[in-house]
Amino acid sequence: MCGIVGAVSTRNIVPILVQGLQRLEYRGYDSCGVAVHAASLGQPQGGLRRARSTARVSELMEQVQTDHIEGGTGIAHTRWATHGAPAVRNAHPHFSHGTGAVADTGLARVALVHNGIIENHDALRATLQAKGYVFASQTDTEVIAHLVDSLYQGDLFDAVKAALAQLHGAYAVAVFHKDEPHRVVGARAGSPLILGVGKDHSETFLASDAMALAGVTDQIVYLEEGDAVDIQLGKYWIEDRSRRPVTRPVHTVQAHSGAAELGPYRHYMQKEIFEQPRAVADTLEGVEGITPELFGDGAYSVFKAIDRVLILACGTSYYSGRVAKYWIEAIAKLPCQVEIASEYRYRDSVPDGRTLVVTLSQSGETADTLAALRHAQSLGMAHTLTICNVATSAMVRECKLAYVTRAGAEIGVASTKAFTTQLAALFLLTLALAQTKGLLSDVHEAEHLKDMRHLPAALQAVLALEPQVMAWAQEFASKENALFLGRGTHYPIALEGALKLKEITYIHAEAYAAGELKHGPLALVTSAMPVVTVAPNDALLEKLKSNMHEVRARGGVLYVLADADTRIDSSEGIHVIRMPEHYGVLSPILHVVPLQLLAYHTACARGTDVDKPRNLAKSVTVE
Repeated sequence: MCGIVGAVSTRNIVPILVQGLQRLEYRGYDSCGVAVHAASLGQPQGGLRRARSTARVSELMEQVQTDHIEGGTGIAHTRWATHGAPAVRNAHPHFSHGTGAVADTGLARVALVHNGIIENHDALRATLQAKGYVFASQTDTEVIAHLVDSLYQGDLFDAVKAALAQLHGAYAVAVFHKDEPHRVVGARAGSPLILGVGKDHSETFLASDAMALAGVTDQIVYLEEGDAVDIQLGKYWIEDRSRRPVTRPVHTVQAHSGAAELGPYRHYMQKEIFEQPRAVADTLEGVEGITPELFGDGAYSVFKAIDRVLILACGTSYYSGRVAKYWIEAIAKLPCQVEIASEYRYRDSVPDGRTLVVTLSQSGETADTLAALRHAQSLGMAHTLTICNVATSAMVRECKLAYVTRAGAEIGVASTKAFTTQLAALFLLTLALAQTKGLLSDVHEAEHLKDMRHLPAALQAVLALEPQVMAWAQEFASKENALFLGRGTHYPIALEGALKLKEITYIHAEAYAAGELKHGPLALVTSAMPVVTVAPNDALLEKLKSNMHEVRARGGVLYVLADADTRIDSSEGIHVIRMPEHYGVLSPILHVVPLQLLAYHTACARGTDVDKPRNLAKSVTVE
């Protein structure tokens, strides 16, 4: 959520800052901006200059070029609105002009960008207003800029550290001051921030994500929680949360910009849907047999020590956890609880030290999930494991065990390949837990591995159904409401299908366990309400058929994803797409793909912004 790019260099850094913002567009945003210190390129009268826009980053670039904004020291930002409407006055970077006669000059003194939420901004705002600071925005971020200015006594690093001591909440910040043209200070707490070391050590960078610096540097330092960093020309130093100097390791990270190229596809979401066979294959690469060590050294002893599982996640990741609950309880015979991370962290729960706490996140930086993990750890639950898509993320660093999926960069806000790769990893976890408990025979292990190795080919066959799904999408494009039904492991798949439709088409969609239809939702069914039904040939098929008859009896129109041997045929009011094959326990991984395609093509038909749906962000790093 939001994106920061900053730099100190001897060259004009503006093109790199704006290009970095373009590579962070996948996170979602509603405004963007860049600020530079003109004196950093030998323009002593230039002062601090900025450009801000509520349009796309490409238009910000045009504005920068028109206004001839250049500088060797600068910061840039994409904003996802929390405090204050999406408007230029609320866009970052924010300036502080000081107070009194200093403010009357009209010259900016401090420029600052910020991700996160400052919880005590109202109290700080009142204090600063009493000192004479005038606020130009509705944001909590402007408070930090004025606070830094009020504490500045000739050393920016000291001023920022003093300001941080007064902040309550989550933040990643980057800030510079007019009196120090070759210096940017950054800090993080609850929101990610990385440091990039220039190839010839003549320049240094800050960013929210290594992808922002792809092609600029591959030397990355991951700042830890509470770190503050001071970057200058060709040098930097870091202090930890106790404000002691520390050295953080430099990692070589290949964040190739090519991962973000659209290629022949209309949208990133479509590209990522079609990348799922490869993503699942990559995620399973090297898995020759089921062993706890797939999840890290010491996994066997951890798995032996636990007798229950707690999964913590948000959004799409939460639904993958809901599928895994069925697998873990049926195959590994372990009680499994799945909680929305933002609810778990704030409720009274009963901790159990013999619980395996599993966090699921595409980015590994999801604020609510990280906070829920830390809450579980504070309750004495030390057996932790994460499944996420970023090997260098906070969740991987903070959990004892990890399985890193290999979905590659996911640019579209609506998650697709991250979901299916999470499911593949969760099924591996289920088998590893079952093996540790003595519940996985050699024969069953071989059968499951065979089925998993066939998944990429099976996914490719499902993708071939796209033309049939496109026909459905033309019908859905004129609708404003839809119901999704599923049973067993396919109920969470129905939930995920409804979420996808909501996210990118703005059609109101809800999902229900099909057996619940007669307990209330059936009142909504009319001929204008499409009802999508996930119908695998499993033990609940006949029950599901009864639920479908309930819909038809009320004039509802069914859209059914049916396995070939279900004996469900198209007829009046029933539209059927046949899945290529029945895939047993792994069926949810296949059935979700047509639902992704349905949402995608319906959004195309409605003309919505598929990759950047309104009000949403990709990496949700605030509460």
